[in-house]
Amino acid sequence: MNTHDADQRTWIQVRKQAIYHYRNQQLKDFFQIEVIPEDLAVTEHGKPYLKAHPEYSFNHTHSKNMYALALSKQVANLGVDIEELSRKVRFEALAGHAFHPEEFKIWQSLDYDPEYWFKVWTTKEAVLKANGLGIRINLNELNTQVHPNQDGGMCALQGLGTYAYQNYRIGECMLSVAWQAEQSCRGFSFPQIQIYQHPPLHNI
Repeated sequence: MNTHDADQRTWIQVRKQAIYHYRNQQLKDFFQIEVIPEDLAVTEHGKPYLKAHPEYSFNHTHSKNMYALALSKQVANLGVDIEELSRKVRFEALAGHAFHPEEFKIWQSLDYDPEYWFKVWTTKEAVLKANGLGIRINLNELNTQVHPNQDGGMCALQGLGTYAYQNYRIGECMLSVAWQAEQSCRGFSFPQIQIYQHPPLHNI
């Protein structure tokens, strides 16, 4: 291992510890409980949870420069994903692998709009993280039904369940939050969602 690789690994570890410290502080402030590293665990597929408070739900994600944390005392099975719109992506190759045919068709009709691509991608990630499966299903089986001009909706897949989601364009990022939900005869209403913005990840 050369010096550059060692420095890079050290930087990654320092950054990871800074993220975990920031996350734990936010969990403590939001849920009004003490949080130490030993209080947290992950499921078989890597979904984090509070061992002593399984009734509380949270999920987190980060991109190169941004970090997002979703928290709730009432809504179970949360998932969140964030992507920077400037990220270099092999859009068509990934869409061909991960997009449902209906999603791909809409993306084509939008002249391959990258913002729509990121909206679909982050919604898929958030839904799968809310379920706890990560990317352990074929992504192209899940039709998120993301609409080009709307920023929220519902989707379902046999074996996965029904999920609602909300999309946010925040600066040069796309953020999507998803949670398990069922639509009743009374219809469906989104829970109240509040967005708090903090310094970019490189300032944590």
